Amino acid sequence: MENYSVVIFILAIMIGLSAIADRIRLPYPILLIVAGITIGFVPFLPDVELNPEIVFLIFLPPLLYDAAFNISFSEFRTNINTIGALSISLVFITASGIAVIAHYLIPGMTWPLSFVLGAILSATDAVAAMSITKGLGLSHKTNTILEGESLVNDASALVAYRFAVAAVSGTVFIFWQASLQFILLMGGGFVVGWVMGKILAFVLQRVKNNYLVTISFMLLMPFVTYLVAEDLHVSGVIAVVILGLSIAHYSNKVFPDQLKQQSKSIWDMIIFLLNGLIFILIGLQLPFIVKKIDQTEILPYIGYGFIITVAALFLRMARVFLQKVNLQKSFKKGKRKITENALLDFRNSLVISWSGMRGIVSLAIAIGLPVTLSNGSPFPQRDAIIFISVVVVLFTLIGQGLTLPWLVRRLKTTARSSTPMSNDH
Repeated sequence: MENYSVVIFILAIMIGLSAIADRIRLPYPILLIVAGITIGFVPFLPDVELNPEIVFLIFLPPLLYDAAFNISFSEFRTNINTIGALSISLVFITASGIAVIAHYLIPGMTWPLSFVLGAILSATDAVAAMSITKGLGLSHKTNTILEGESLVNDASALVAYRFAVAAVSGTVFIFWQASLQFILLMGGGFVVGWVMGKILAFVLQRVKNNYLVTISFMLLMPFVTYLVAEDLHVSGVIAVVILGLSIAHYSNKVFPDQLKQQSKSIWDMIIFLLNGLIFILIGLQLPFIVKKIDQTEILPYIGYGFIITVAALFLRMARVFLQKVNLQKSFKKGKRKITENALLDFRNSLVISWSGMRGIVSLAIAIGLPVTLSNGSPFPQRDAIIFISVVVVLFTLIGQGLTLPWLVRRLKTTARSSTPMSNDH
């Protein structure tokens, strides 16, 4: 990323391809990923290696803040049970499931290394799902669940990843200690986000008549909040999410419509550019990683990646449909304050299941793997873990990304054709 001319070149291609994607009715993330792979194999261009620190500081805070700011808080609260199930329990179920497959399938994958791979691929990327389904008319409930899941699952995956990497270095895993640390990371992130939200609201109250200053503070604060939380060793992800939720609540009461519109226009532009860059960078990683892998291992690793992709999809479907059944049982018994609006039907359960694509966070975590262990020895199977992670990300984004719009349209067609029958009853 040090070659700025390459970045400008990539941005120009990204903007052009986004326009073409609209014309040919292809989800633009797919086109950008394929373009990234193609560009990566051009001989005279320098390698563009993804810097994990750039992803976590430059990409993640604004994307999380924007999603939290625009999410419907009442809808989020209604579906909090499902969002919690997907963003916490499913993350650890997926990490464990992938670890079991990797341990027994991939030569040389010890249990700790298998859990590292599982943790890397445990969190889904709703940015990809929302970009692909944009304009397909998903229900408000489905959108909220997918966005709500993405607001929390990155934090869960990062915690699982930290413990897995520590285990590779020889640290003994103690469940109660891990659980306590998880609670402290999440709780600490919540407190930092709440405090920073109060500080930002205090500042905005005094500068709200100056639109440029107000918007500038709102653009800067997600990055500041993330850095403060990480420096305090709590979850920067949760801190930014809480900041976004609190400022959204504040702005609805205080900001005039003109300021809201100006702020939205600027944020829409930033998110469009960041999303586009993310997808093209994902594609660029494949050629870069391929050069580090023994050529005889490429096909077997692609096969392992495919098996892990299918397994992760089945685990997600099982958890989503189990959640559907559990919600219905709780609603019938009148327990746990489950309202009718929180129930899942077959259609939105299937769309939520199929939207479980991996993305930029998985790649950043994988590429951010330590090169050496604490004793100075090389991190075992590092290149294999990164390559398989890239393959799974590409399989989910391209495979599920190409079929998700078709699935949504098919379910809508089925729903329309079955409506007259249901009315007869």
